[in-house]
Amino acid sequence: MYEKYWGLQEKPFENTPDPRFLFHSDDIAEVFTRLLYALKNNRGAAMLTGGSGCGKTLMARALVQEFDPETTEVALLTNPRWNPDEFLREILYQLGEESSLENRAQIVHRLNEVVFENFSAGRETIVLIDEGQLLEDPDIFEEIRLLLNFQLNDAFLIHLLLVGQPLLAKRVRQVETLDQRIAVRCTLQPLADEEVPDYMAHRLQVAGREESIFDLDAIDLICGYADGIPRKINNICDIALVIGFSRKLKAIDADWMQRLIQAENDDGV
Repeated sequence: MYEKYWGLQEKPFENTPDPRFLFHSDDIAEVFTRLLYALKNNRGAAMLTGGSGCGKTLMARALVQEFDPETTEVALLTNPRWNPDEFLREILYQLGEESSLENRAQIVHRLNEVVFENFSAGRETIVLIDEGQLLEDPDIFEEIRLLLNFQLNDAFLIHLLLVGQPLLAKRVRQVETLDQRIAVRCTLQPLADEEVPDYMAHRLQVAGREESIFDLDAIDLICGYADGIPRKINNICDIALVIGFSRKLKAIDADWMQRLIQAENDDGV
């Protein structure tokens, strides 16, 4: 809609988990490195938590992209509201197995076979559970723990990444046998105010524009409005580009940003 007007090849502030847009501040880069180490070096399980809108899903997808798609099988579970059998069947399905098995022992046996077959063929198996704070059934956490029993003497057969809001960490802590198996745990924090300009510039550059569209005073207002939450930054910047296009503005200044923020705070009124 507005891309050509602003000299962009694509929208820079979409809230979609496109790994190209992952911004590597010092803190984010450290989290990324620690989690990638756990996944690449056969540590079993890792956990990423953070508040809503902090970029957890984006980071998780970027981590998975670090693996060769030709030699990696990924079970991506994004709506974790299952009973234990449904949970295991969903993993099998995500790994390409459309199984009609009903007996739990058979499901577990087949899942073990699949991940061992992957290992024998030189393929990695990653199980990524997103929105993990939605997990409530204690039996599901036991199933997650048992996934880590799929191993040889010197290697886990599954790389497990748990992603969710802080409630996930609290629930994992309550399951001691699982908590002890989390090799690496990291938390994504909101961006610091001084990181926001670089964050915005990075997204604009990925989308095809080197020059800033927002003046410094407008960015200061964005910092105050968004509290460092990337999703909120993206939302207000995307709206600003739409309005700037419709008004034929040359840039987004503090006056226009204040109006947009006021409209957002007043629910658009």
